[in-house]
Amino acid sequence: MKYKQIKWLILLLPTITIALWEYIRHEFLLPYISMEMGNYLSPIFVFIVTLVFLRRLFTVLERMQEELRSEKAKKAALIEREKLARELHDGIAQTLFLLSVKMNKFGRKNQLEHDPDFQKIKQTFQHVHEDTRQAITNLKYLPIEEPFSWTESIFQYVTELKNQHLVDVHLQWNIQEDTLSPKEKVELFACIKEAVVNVIKHAKTNQIWIAATELENGWICQIKDQGIGFTDDEIQLSKGYGLQIIRDRAKDMEWAFSIKRIENETIITIKKERK
Repeated sequence: MKYKQIKWLILLLPTITIALWEYIRHEFLLPYISMEMGNYLSPIFVFIVTLVFLRRLFTVLERMQEELRSEKAKKAALIEREKLARELHDGIAQTLFLLSVKMNKFGRKNQLEHDPDFQKIKQTFQHVHEDTRQAITNLKYLPIEEPFSWTESIFQYVTELKNQHLVDVHLQWNIQEDTLSPKEKVELFACIKEAVVNVIKHAKTNQIWIAATELENGWICQIKDQGIGFTDDEIQLSKGYGLQIIRDRAKDMEWAFSIKRIENETIITIKKERK
């Protein structure tokens, strides 16, 4: 049923109801119902019809209005995302491309093509450029609206790591979907991604273990690797930007954060204890 049809029904139904009632009353019910009783029954019939039919029509109308508002919000969001994508493309993406060209020229000019540090810089720069372009692509399309499963997003992320970075990730995830609040899900996922990126960039290993388990009074999540790692002294002195991001996020969420080197394993631990 269309929006205009519902509005006309809402307007006309009480009028039609009272007209039908008056016709039936005068044509067929006068011998049985007095005029005074009929006048009392008229508003009662209108109220019953309103209660039975108009409430349903109002519900349908409200649902249609909500869908319309939702569509307008989606359209506005898509416009803003496209605008942001254009700004990223015209600004950061082009700047990164020009810097990449200049960096390559600088490397050839100074014969740095085989320098390990220069190659690391180029690789990092390439990752940043690819991430920026992926962000631009993602902004151009609204995500598919399906029932969101945060746990599935963890497994999907692991699959992407295996396919894109050729990293073998061993995942053991035993935290239930409803254990974490929406904010905790966002922050924990961000910490995991930052820790994994840190391993990929610095640990020189293609093996990562991610384990998350519920505790009686909270939960614990660990990211392990058997790469070159840190010594305990280096961990204490580390000012790495990635590790600092994880520390700050954990601190803001009042989670415990630690990074340790035990034998040949580097272990990042994020833990929540309910008070």
